[in-house]
Amino acid sequence: MSFTDKLDALMAEKGINKSVLSKESGIPYTTIAGFYTKGTDNVKLSTLKKLSSYLGCTIDYLADDEHDEPTTLAAHFDGEEYTESELDEIRQFAEFVKNKRAK
Repeated sequence: MSFTDKLDALMAEKGINKSVLSKESGIPYTTIAGFYTKGTDNVKLSTLKKLSSYLGCTIDYLADDEHDEPTTLAAHFDGEEYTESELDEIRQFAEFVKNKRAK
């Protein structure tokens, strides 16, 4: 699945369009529109971080065309936002829980 296909699916999941994604993620609309017209070969890491944080998925999911299943995080607490470091801790804890279940 391509980067823009994933963006489309994640935006549909949230019920938003490119304009809302731009406003709420802090990424210029021209950058988002450019993904669809110019391609995504040179996406900045800072842009991927903002997108993954806002959309609730990993950077790997967005950037790697081989990942077809989204890796979303359902971590909502009264609208508070998380830092990338905090999201990493949540991901690590989720992995810990999965590994514990497997034993």
